[in-house]
Amino acid sequence: MPTSDVPLQKLGFLTIGVFDGDDPRPGMEALLTQLQLGEELGFDSAWLRHRHLQYGVSSPVAIMAAASQRTSRIELGTAVTPLAWENPLRLAEDLATVDLLSGGRINPGISVSQPMRWDDVKDALYPDTAEVEDFTYGRVQRFLAMVGGEPVTTATTQGIEVFSDRIQPHSPGLRDRVWYGAGSLRSARWAAEQRLNLLTSSVVTGAEGGDFAAIQGGQIAAYREAFPEGRVSQGLVVIPTDTATPAQREKYEAYAAARLPRTREPQGPGKLLFAPDVVGTSEQIAEQLYAHTGFQQVTEVAFALPFSFDHEDYVQILTDMATRLGPALGWSPAQA
Repeated sequence: MPTSDVPLQKLGFLTIGVFDGDDPRPGMEALLTQLQLGEELGFDSAWLRHRHLQYGVSSPVAIMAAASQRTSRIELGTAVTPLAWENPLRLAEDLATVDLLSGGRINPGISVSQPMRWDDVKDALYPDTAEVEDFTYGRVQRFLAMVGGEPVTTATTQGIEVFSDRIQPHSPGLRDRVWYGAGSLRSARWAAEQRLNLLTSSVVTGAEGGDFAAIQGGQIAAYREAFPEGRVSQGLVVIPTDTATPAQREKYEAYAAARLPRTREPQGPGKLLFAPDVVGTSEQIAEQLYAHTGFQQVTEVAFALPFSFDHEDYVQILTDMATRLGPALGWSPAQA
């Protein structure tokens, strides 16, 4: 069995929460069931991808609110919420509300850039202000100030109406649990400067060359040099097959093979480089992870679930992650 001097401390998973556009509720209920299963299996955290105009979670805050009432311990996060789609003040209000309802378990993961498919969505998203919207780090700093409780206006009383100078409710500690989804060296360093936790994933941007692990490892090292006490989580697509049926193994291997070409060299003008999906037994996966330059520098992970699988597949993958792969990495399940 592969070994390491430092055991994995926190095991999480990341999901897109797929559903049928003609009948969305069963998929959403299945997602909530998977989040509950994650807590029962001892996972430390569960993270929701954020997808707009697709058949996946478009409102992770609402899903986290529901999950917070069906769970009691597991941390709930977003990986990530694109702030370009959000009003920072309204998002700060919603996250603070859910954080308080959950007992302080919310981990907002955020990023900022021009929305995907901008020319297609800008008239629907910002019909009057598209040309002046700020999609820079400044939008993140506005959000952080609001989550942190800094004044956004003046406190006044008008008749019987009493107004606060900061967003309400305020959730102390939420600002310290904000993560930034960084894909480049520049954004990793910026996250450290802002004292944000760092979310890494299965894609890096601005890549030069095809060595994903080395690029990601360099980003993590730069972040840690600037902010040693910050938390770093890795989010590769990992699919253990220990208890999978032959049909499931065939499906998983075909899924990974179809996505393999994009891992060989940077893609498109953004020079996106994707990590290969890691498929195999827990022992095989652990061996590959211990050789990964990025994984070698983290003590917590949020392994990403593949897209478009069935509920039964996710149950098998999550169960193998918690009962086989996690222990192979030195992790112990959290206690209720």
